[in-house]
Amino acid sequence: MVTAIVLAAGQGSRFRAEAGVDQDKLLARCVGRDGVTRPVIEQVLMTLPERVVARWVVTTPERLEVIRLAQLYGCEVLLLHSSGMGDSIAAAVAASAAAEGWLIVLGDMPFILPSSIEQVIAALEEADISAPVHCGQYGHPVAFGRSFGPALMALTGDRGAKPLFASAGLREVAVDDPGILWDVDVPTLLHYGM
Repeated sequence: MVTAIVLAAGQGSRFRAEAGVDQDKLLARCVGRDGVTRPVIEQVLMTLPERVVARWVVTTPERLEVIRLAQLYGCEVLLLHSSGMGDSIAAAVAASAAAEGWLIVLGDMPFILPSSIEQVIAALEEADISAPVHCGQYGHPVAFGRSFGPALMALTGDRGAKPLFASAGLREVAVDDPGILWDVDVPTLLHYGM
């Protein structure tokens, strides 16, 4: 079974520039697709399908509320003194090295449909990498097969895993879900449908 890795260590500098330096976008109040207001990270954790039982949240040690919510939703927490996406992915894959594959989820994308996540996971059975596509654009989450463990563990700094797409059989999963492209980089994007 695939292991979910939720990346929640970024500093959210664009969000802080508009909302205030003390505002963590992962904890910003967000109106979900169900109309209920919750913190961004909680909206993300709620969308993980129940069958994804192995879950990791990578975050920084000072984010106590993110850590609490991660544990509330049954996630292992990996504390990292780096906000780099590559560092986060590498550390979490190393910590879950026995996994059959990894689903890389961004902690600031609260509007992805659970059905889109299910389709990405299902597509991994027929490919090395699977990624959702909406209106011709790649989105998140992206799933990687077990053979990509070493390459994922070799990522560093801010470099994400997209360069790995070129080296494998990538399965594009067409979804009717704008949520796969929607991150909340600025406060005006906290409400679905706006």
